[in-house]
Amino acid sequence: MAIEATLFNDPGCPWGYSVSPALAVLRWRYGSQLSWRLVTIGLAETNERYIQTGYTPARSALGYIRYRTRYGMPFAVEPRSRVLATAPACRAIVATRLLSPSHELPALRALQFGWFTTTLLLDEPDAIAQALQAVDGLDVAAVIAMLDSPNVVEAYEADRRLARQAEGGPTHFQGKARQTDGPVRYSAPSLVFSAGERRMEAGGFQTIEAYDVLIANLDPTLERRPPPDSPLDALRSFPEGLVTQEVAAIMAAGNDPPDRPAAESSLVELAGEGLLTRAPLGDDAIWRPS
Repeated sequence: MAIEATLFNDPGCPWGYSVSPALAVLRWRYGSQLSWRLVTIGLAETNERYIQTGYTPARSALGYIRYRTRYGMPFAVEPRSRVLATAPACRAIVATRLLSPSHELPALRALQFGWFTTTLLLDEPDAIAQALQAVDGLDVAAVIAMLDSPNVVEAYEADRRLARQAEGGPTHFQGKARQTDGPVRYSAPSLVFSAGERRMEAGGFQTIEAYDVLIANLDPTLERRPPPDSPLDALRSFPEGLVTQEVAAIMAAGNDPPDRPAAESSLVELAGEGLLTRAPLGDDAIWRPS
């Protein structure tokens, strides 16, 4: 039986974006033995909360520099024209779930790339549509038409309620829960692993080591795939592509830190041999098998 991995996330959270290398490692190591469920948090229904707490486009962009330096995901640091709400992008993810469940996680990823590597105003339908064009096979027009439909709003509100049930649990205990709009909620990204009646939380931003320990305790009979011999082997399991830090994380053995320079050098060599393609993204790139 697969372990269910419930991810509480929001496309506008830089922590929720910066965890991507660890999630890529989980997908590599455990594959279909993890069954993924996404719950959108809805960090901000309007941009007023951010404005009232002093957020500005420049402040956000300066924060991106710190996330980029520490965690390695691609960022662009040109300030937007204004601060954004996250609810419309969350509803786009929920609409994708209802319309085409297999595209839900790719939709989150596309919106995250749009949020952190472009200046798109991703609380506006046209900008959301532009970001979602990167999701192969998704009927973007249908998703946009559903954003404010009753069934999408109902499902989104159900996500929000579920995300606001962290009080008294491990995430709250660790100081990784937040209380910004009423109930105590999970912060992005929080990951809950379930196997039958057993449940373990990794609240807020955590490392791959934390996730791996929880999975090992839930089911030590799982197959745990070792690091690949080559970045090309990794990318063949991710035809949608990986950024450099994700490749480096997958290549790392045990608790070794990712060796980004070595991974990037290997990627460049493979691209030179025509085995990979490189598509620029923010200050980095998405690598894909040719």
